Formats: sequence, structure tokens, C-alpha cells
Amino acid sequence: MVGSISGAAKRKIIQLTALIGYNPFPGNFVSGTVHQGPAKTVCVPGLNCYSCPAAAASCPVGSMQSVLSGRTTSVSLYVTGFLVLFGTVFGRFICGYLCPFGLYQEALHAVPGRKFSLPQRLKGLGHLRYPVFIGLVILAPLFLVDSFGHGTSAFCAWVCPAGTLQAGIPIVSVQESLRAITGALFNWKVSLLIFLSALSVVLYRPFCRFLCPLGLIYGWFNRISLHRITVDRHRCTSCGICTEACRLDIPIHLDPGTSECIRCGDCVRACPHGAVSMGFSLPGKQNG
Repeated sequence: MVGSISGAAKRKIIQLTALIGYNPFPGNFVSGTVHQGPAKTVCVPGLNCYSCPAAAASCPVGSMQSVLSGRTTSVSLYVTGFLVLFGTVFGRFICGYLCPFGLYQEALHAVPGRKFSLPQRLKGLGHLRYPVFIGLVILAPLFLVDSFGHGTSAFCAWVCPAGTLQAGIPIVSVQESLRAITGALFNWKVSLLIFLSALSVVLYRPFCRFLCPLGLIYGWFNRISLHRITVDRHRCTSCGICTEACRLDIPIHLDPGTSECIRCGDCVRACPHGAVSMGFSLPGKQNG
């Protein structure tokens, strides 16, 4: 029975398993309380809000900001080693298989209707992730300091749509006292979530493409990670079918190590010549 499950279906099962594994306390959504436990001092590999009522552990982006802002000592700079380890082993496989907000965007993209590819002239928008990462994740916690000496976790506070979806909206919806004090910032974050959600219906994973700092970090490891896309140059005919199958519009046969690839496997399944494969291999085997 398991053998009859398609590769795409297996990926969805893994994504759903990660979502449930990261958030095993759904009953907290009713009370609006945030789970606290010893696992909150460690990170999950994907983008999953610490303040989600059901969350069992921390988000690596949030943890990095907490360390830089001086707000916590329970999560140390081990988060850097965590990201390096997972990046070196998996690269952006984590984005394709282990990120709940990636799954959310894909679910919206499955809504029937016209879909759009990103025009070539707009592909440079992916570079927006650099100022988001440098300015909001790194510099703001270090330099935007309050009177108590605590830095601002700017990405989580001002941008992160995963936090709005998983924590902000659920908690505010059940806690009347918080509804009374929500203001412009909350409205901005909800508006951003709505915009990205609507955009996800017509464009595949826009948050991952333009804003996600975690995807940016893991993308740096794609060329050296043990999990990789491999192209057999003896079989590849450069027919372009893999590019047509890629919802991120990547010519994977030309650049299998690109930082934009989330290792979803669509190109592997589409290749009629068996030239594209995905799995664990040593560096230097990128091109078959």
C-alpha cells in the first residue's frame, strides 16, 4: 500500500506530520494560552511560531532574535550551530518538506483558478530577503534597544506572517482583553498575512521567494548540503520539461544547486529520461 503512494503525496504526508509534530497541543487554541515546556528551549527546523498556543518548541528565526536582543538566556547561540547542521545536511529540503508555513502557502495555491509565473524582470525581488534578514533579524535586535536594554525582535514583531497566523490571530480571537488593545501594528500584520495569502493563490510560495529569512539561510547551503538534486549529464537532453514542472520557475538542469530550490521533487518526477534525481550524496556529485 505504501509503495502505491506517489512522491507528491508522500511529501504532503511529511509536511502534515511536521505540522502536527511541531504543534502537538491544539487544545491550547481554545484557551488562548501558550504551551510552556522544556522543549521550548530547542528549535524545530522549519518556520513555526514560538508563541503559537500549540507549539512544543521554538522557531530558529525567533530564537536567533531573542539571543541577539538579550531577552533570553535559555536559548543560547547554539541556534547558529543548529542552522549550520541542518543546512549542511538538508539545505532547503527543510523548506520543501518541514515548514508549516510553506504547507499553508501550497494549500492556498491548490485553490482552483488561474496561476501566474514570476516574470523574469521580477525575479530579482528574491533579493528582498537580504535586507529583511540583515536589517530585521540581525541589526534591529542589536541596535533598536528599549530602556531596559532589550533589543527589538523586529522580524517577529513587524513582519512574520506565520506568527500572525499561528499566534496573533488565534490568541486575540479568544482573549477579549487583547482585542481591546490591538492597534495599527496588529492590523498591519493581519493585512500582510491577507496579502500574502491572496498572492499565494496565484503565485507559488511568495513568502518563501521574497521575504523568508530562514529559507535564505538554508539556501546558502544548497550547493554543499548532503541532500541534493543531481543531474546526470549523459541522460539529460536539455528538453526543459523539468523547468516546466518547477513551480518556482527554476531551470534545474542548468543549476541543480541553486539556492532557490526547495527540493520538492517535481522536477525528478517530471523528467522523462530519468536524468534528475534527489537524495543524499557527497559534495562534488551535483551534476552526475
